[in-house]
Amino acid sequence: MSQQSTAVSIRTEQKQASEQATRRHTGRATGSRVGAMTFLIICAFYFLVPFFWLVVSATKNAGDLFGTFGLWFSPHFNLWSNLQQLFTYNDAIYTHWLLNTLLYAGVGSLVGTFLSAMAGYALAKYVFQGRNLIFSTILGAILVPATVLALPLYLMMSWIGLTNTIWSVLLPSLVSPFGVYLSRIYASSSIPDELLEAARIDGAGEFRTFATIAMRLMVPALVTILLFQFVAIWNNYFLPLVMLSDQNLFPITVGLQTWNVTTGGANQFLYSLIVTGALISSLPLLAGCVLLQRFWRGGLGSGSVKG
Repeated sequence: MSQQSTAVSIRTEQKQASEQATRRHTGRATGSRVGAMTFLIICAFYFLVPFFWLVVSATKNAGDLFGTFGLWFSPHFNLWSNLQQLFTYNDAIYTHWLLNTLLYAGVGSLVGTFLSAMAGYALAKYVFQGRNLIFSTILGAILVPATVLALPLYLMMSWIGLTNTIWSVLLPSLVSPFGVYLSRIYASSSIPDELLEAARIDGAGEFRTFATIAMRLMVPALVTILLFQFVAIWNNYFLPLVMLSDQNLFPITVGLQTWNVTTGGANQFLYSLIVTGALISSLPLLAGCVLLQRFWRGGLGSGSVKG
C-alpha cells in the first residue's frame, strides 16, 4: 500500500508541475500576444491618422481648413465643391497631371515588370559565365538611392535630347533591380526544370516557353513587382522635378508641389485644392493594394524560399 501511495503521490506532483508549466507558458504567450497587438495598434494609429486628416480636410473649404479642428469634420461639407474646383482650376491642369501620372506609372510598371520577369527568369534558369556576378551587381543596385542617380540620368537624357519629354521620366522607370531579384528568387523555387525540358522537347521555343509557362507560374511574384513599381513611380517626385520643365508633363507629385510653392503661405484657396488633390491621388494606390493583396503577400513570402 505504501508503494502504491508513493506512486500516486509522484503522479500527482508531476501532474501539478505540468499544469503549472502550462499556466506559465499560457501566461507568457498571452503577454506576448497583448504586447504584439498593442504595438500593431500603435503602428496602425500612426499611419492612419494622417490619412484620416487628409479625408477630413478634403471636405472643408479654405476658411474651415484653417479655422476648425483638424481631425474632425466642419459644419460645412465642401467635398463636392472642392472636387469641382480641383478639376476645373487653371484649365483643368490637374486632369493633365493625373493622366500623366497614370501614363508614367501604368506603362512603367507593366513594361518594367515584364523586363524584370525576363531578367530574373534568365538568371534563374540559364547557366552562363558571369551569372553570379550579374546577380550580385543587381543586388548592389538595390542599395543605391534613387536620388543619387537623378543627376547622372539628367545628363544622359540631356545628351540625347530627351529632357522635358515623357521619355525622360518613363525610360528610367522601366528598370527595377528589386523586381529582377524577386523574379529570380521566385523562378528558382516555383518553375521546375523538368517542365521546361518537356516544353523544349515538344518543340516550344525559349520565348514561348517563358511566356506561356514560366510567366503563369510566376504570377504572384509578378503582381508584387507590378504593385511595388506602380507605387514607386506614382510617388516619384525628384526625377520628374529634375527632368521636366513643362507643367503639362508634370505628374501629380510635382504639380501639387508647384501649387504649394505658388501659395507662398497666402493663398488659402489653393491649399484646399492641394489637400483634395492629394486625397484623389492616393485612391488608386489604395485600390491597387486592396485588390492585389492576396497576390503580393504570397510573392513577398516566396523570398524566404531558397531555390
